[in-house]
Amino acid sequence: MPALTDYINSFNGYLWYGVTALLIGSGLLYCARTLFVQIRYIPEMFRAVVEKPSEIEAGTKGISSFKAFTISAASRVGTGNVAGVAIAISVGGPGAIFWMWMMAMIGGATAFVESTLAQVYKVRDKSSYRGGPAYYIDRALGWKWLSTLFAIMISVTYGFVFNAVQTNSIVAAVETSAGIDSMVVKIGIGLCIAALTASIIFGGVQRIANVTQAIVPIMAVLYLILAIIVIAMNISQVPVVFSSIISHAFGLREFTGATIGTVMMQGVRRGLFSNEAGMGSAPNAAATASVSHPVKQGLIQTLGVYFDTWVVCSATAFIILLANPDLHAGKEGIALTQSALSSSVGGWAIHFLTLIILFLAFSSVIGNYYYGESNIGYITKNSLKALNAYRTMVVLFVFGGAIGSIPLVWALADVFSGLLASINIIGIFPLAGVAVMLLKHFNVQRAAGLNPVLRREDLPRNIKAWDQMQTWDKDDSILERTEQYEGLDYGWKTADDSAAEASAAANPKA
Repeated sequence: MPALTDYINSFNGYLWYGVTALLIGSGLLYCARTLFVQIRYIPEMFRAVVEKPSEIEAGTKGISSFKAFTISAASRVGTGNVAGVAIAISVGGPGAIFWMWMMAMIGGATAFVESTLAQVYKVRDKSSYRGGPAYYIDRALGWKWLSTLFAIMISVTYGFVFNAVQTNSIVAAVETSAGIDSMVVKIGIGLCIAALTASIIFGGVQRIANVTQAIVPIMAVLYLILAIIVIAMNISQVPVVFSSIISHAFGLREFTGATIGTVMMQGVRRGLFSNEAGMGSAPNAAATASVSHPVKQGLIQTLGVYFDTWVVCSATAFIILLANPDLHAGKEGIALTQSALSSSVGGWAIHFLTLIILFLAFSSVIGNYYYGESNIGYITKNSLKALNAYRTMVVLFVFGGAIGSIPLVWALADVFSGLLASINIIGIFPLAGVAVMLLKHFNVQRAAGLNPVLRREDLPRNIKAWDQMQTWDKDDSILERTEQYEGLDYGWKTADDSAAEASAAANPKA
């Protein structure tokens, strides 16, 4: 097993040079094209997250912006924020946290673009909407081979590999809390988590949304309260921690011989696994929301990146670094965070964190599963047999993660997240102009004092795959508008303008 882990880590070393270049390069490009939408529109993000959904059909409410946000947050806010940050610090030193922060800022622009596109090209599902990279790559670009490859990759990555990571972290937390290392305990925990997972995922997306909406905010708030207590108790050391993070980030101090490249790479890897900006996962959740304008959900998912990294991951970083742990002592993952908490506030915190991890990791399992379900539906055209087979495999991998080794599970997670991000970034690159155009449409309506509402007829017919934007026709109740919206100048000829000109040219006497 150690030999296999070493081989995978060696492969990751080469893979992540390319992935890092793609993430940073594309993120900076979208920062420039949107004029840093991820910074300028922070107030708008909070307004959009509370918008009420329309009815998909009579008596059936769509999924709200907040519910879609919590589905993606369920996947984002999990062991990556606790165990992943601890691994980044133990391998790359405190400086890795700085690069996590930077990647969140740059990645916020990428998150905006990918989630806006997911809304634009989403399709109707029986109880909500469905979409994501597989859908916009196929419908807008016609690259069926790449969309199918992405759908397969995300189904395996999230349903199998990342879910194994979550269960693995639950087991590690329980073992540290109980002070035991027993295969019997691992099997028992694995069976319990697998059974709970099965009871949720066979219930459909509405049940998934309801569960994550209840679990994620409560557990995240409890964890943040614990972090605030630790910071308050060590407030005089906070400037020292900030200084340590900055100085290690630029190689001004050595950390076990780690070069600045190693430090940066750990920050980028753990940052991507945690906030998922550019990976193509959050767009699957973003597409489920019933909103009046695609940009709203793009902004909401950007807010999710910030909450995940700047708030929750930073909380873990300060918990660990304020304890001034011996990073050479061999502790890794969740055990390092638990040990740091114990030294700050007492042994009770180990058990409290175990409880939080149990709920956060379980909610991540549910959120991860939904990403797979959405793409299995794309691959198999909503075959119930295929979906049930996939659900069964997810349950088996959830159990398998309980008995796997920590280094191997995380090494596999790095491989799959890197490959997944590469495919998605290639897919959104030629479509970014659509998101930029929609942002301008949003701005014009907001500047007029209106609640932004998109109708397909507002856009020029020569925009990428105009005819595939089928959920943005005026018959949807959430797209109702008053006469104030008519006659707004977006800086281009709308589809209605083009149709009118064509009609006039065909009937000059009329």
